[in-house]
Amino acid sequence: MTEHTTGFPSEPGSQWYDQEAGPLVRPYAMTGGRTRPAVTGVHFDLIALVTLDPAAPGIDDPALGPEHRTLIELCRPETQSVAELAAGADLPVGVVRVLLGDLVERGCVTVSRPVPPAHLPDERILREVIAGLRAL
Repeated sequence: MTEHTTGFPSEPGSQWYDQEAGPLVRPYAMTGGRTRPAVTGVHFDLIALVTLDPAAPGIDDPALGPEHRTLIELCRPETQSVAELAAGADLPVGVVRVLLGDLVERGCVTVSRPVPPAHLPDERILREVIAGLRAL
């Protein structure tokens, strides 16, 4: 196999193979060329929490790809963030967002946002409530 000065192999089709990693699949092949989730109104930022609905009828759909199934299995034991799913599945975050959009459409998962620290009660208030309850 010959190499150009760029270091990439020049044999046709060899750009789909990495000597160390093995065969490569381009991210757009996993998403059918889509770069954005099909669902609207759902924000798939890195800290969004993804929860599996084990009773959802779409979970066993044979039309789901292996990447969809990987995300389902990662969510099965506990709620995961989008960042955790991307790391666990070893996929780019953009691909995970598109795949999660598919799973949301099928009703397999729900996506929620964690409570921002600014909306959590102040620790002082909680201590006062506890003191009040103890006084009863």
